[in-house]
Amino acid sequence: MQNKVFYKFVSLILKPFVKLIFPYEIYGAENLSIIKTGCLLCSNHLSNMDAIFLIVGLKNTICFMAKEELFKNKLLGLILSMLGVFPVKRGKGDTSALDVAKNIIKNNDILGIFIEGTRSKTGEFLRPKSGAAFLAYSCNAPVIPVCITGGGKNNKVKAFKKTLIKISPGIFPKDFGIVAGTRSEIKSATNMIMEKIKEMRN
Repeated sequence: MQNKVFYKFVSLILKPFVKLIFPYEIYGAENLSIIKTGCLLCSNHLSNMDAIFLIVGLKNTICFMAKEELFKNKLLGLILSMLGVFPVKRGKGDTSALDVAKNIIKNNDILGIFIEGTRSKTGEFLRPKSGAAFLAYSCNAPVIPVCITGGGKNNKVKAFKKTLIKISPGIFPKDFGIVAGTRSEIKSATNMIMEKIKEMRN
């Protein structure tokens, strides 16, 4: 269960250190702030810093999915849970994680998802997973695409190199063109989200 006071405290403590070692700039934060309902913040994934950038850089509190292996350490698991992070069994159709994700959105909170499902080792975009589009359809929620671009070689996030974070205007349920929730419709919506992310890098 996310503790928003703890989340804000951690964000405040971390921010100056992140700014010093991993400088970043965020553009388009207002596109998230104007959303008053539960939504999905949907980003590409380059490094372990990605979620931290969004936690310290945005005023909104965000709940992230994370691989279940991070929760094997009880103390780390407790801290992550208080930050609103919850475990997911990758590649196993984790229905319990899906239920948690739906509840976050239905409670008018923000769900953070890395659409590629894993970090890009090359800095290039990977094939997107369909989970974000499926959740957006299931919860009738908007998606806010985010593009992270590191200042290192091949767009990678590097210490003392500025990382750029761009936030797009939301894609609303009516824009996805999903009528029956078929696999092809979900795939088309997934590609739409990914294209928005790619456009921001250009």
